[in-house]
Amino acid sequence: MRSGRIITRLDIYIFRQVLFALVVTTGGLTALIWLTQSLRFVDLVVNRGLSMGVFLHLTSLLIPSFVSVILPITAYVVIQFVYQRMASDRELTVMRAAGLSPWTLARPALAVALLATVFGYWLTLWAVPASLSDFKQYQWEIRNKLAAFLLQDGVFTPLSDKLTVYVRFRDQDGTLHGILVDDARDPTAHATILAERGRLIDGPNGPRVLLIDGSRQEIDHQTGRLNILTFGQNEIDLASATKSTTERPIDMSEMPLRDLFNPHPYFERDKPKYIAEGHKRLTMPLTTMSYAMVGLFSALGGIFRRHGGLLRPLVTVGVMVGLLAAGLAFGTLAARDNSLVFLMWLQAIVPGVVCAWMLMAPSIRLLPFRAREA
Repeated sequence: MRSGRIITRLDIYIFRQVLFALVVTTGGLTALIWLTQSLRFVDLVVNRGLSMGVFLHLTSLLIPSFVSVILPITAYVVIQFVYQRMASDRELTVMRAAGLSPWTLARPALAVALLATVFGYWLTLWAVPASLSDFKQYQWEIRNKLAAFLLQDGVFTPLSDKLTVYVRFRDQDGTLHGILVDDARDPTAHATILAERGRLIDGPNGPRVLLIDGSRQEIDHQTGRLNILTFGQNEIDLASATKSTTERPIDMSEMPLRDLFNPHPYFERDKPKYIAEGHKRLTMPLTTMSYAMVGLFSALGGIFRRHGGLLRPLVTVGVMVGLLAAGLAFGTLAARDNSLVFLMWLQAIVPGVVCAWMLMAPSIRLLPFRAREA
């Protein structure tokens, strides 16, 4: 009875350490990746006038996808680190001397890995598709409704496939100088508009640009003559120019699982990619448990050494690099040929099963001898 209480306390002790380390490590790496990726959108706030709230909303929608990718890796790293630290502090030596088997010592980490696997399924099956859908929709709205505010100095900015705007520079008060507009929205009146200066203004349907002191040049298709019209002021509706007449195309990363296994892509040749994406969502969370078993076998399997060792952790690091590379390769192959989807499942399951068997094998061999002693 007393030994059972001791084992329970040890389970709680190891469980807390692994869980805390997993949360902190995953959160830290997610924040680092979020920071590096969000730098792409800083210019929208600094130079294009978008609010900090829009920036935070847009970039925060990427966080679930970051977590789903790094969670299996951090599970391996955390378990390897915690158990190696316990070995260097002689804690594992004391636990082994007390008669605890490697499988008993692995139970708390497996419980954490199981929780991470369930959380991973919640991410890949619901949170990531939903957040990416919101992210792409937000991007679509910014590009189609706020594109006029994204004009860059000295750059030809295509606001649509039929409208391109060039601005030489802008003043701090927002005045635009050296404006060129190539307007092909009317195929019978393709116009090039030049203006000395202008300003972005709000229209009833969205942003408009007010052009001052300029000219409009068109070629008459009937006579072939160049017609030039000068003006003091002219307005161009950029909102209607940039607004797409079609609905936003849905990317497979934001589709629900049922639609991935019954896809209707625009091109029939893309159908295997959708099916492979569905299997990826089902196999990726399993790698969390599998990689955790690799870390546990590295720390607890084989011949026990009181002072630990570096050879086995280094070998498993190489194994992990190989597993990650294999996962990418198998995913690419499965997207080309769905008959190779089974490779994704093997890569997600087999390493964990093999490491679990190797970790349990010594205990299984001792069962007959313990039965005889009993």
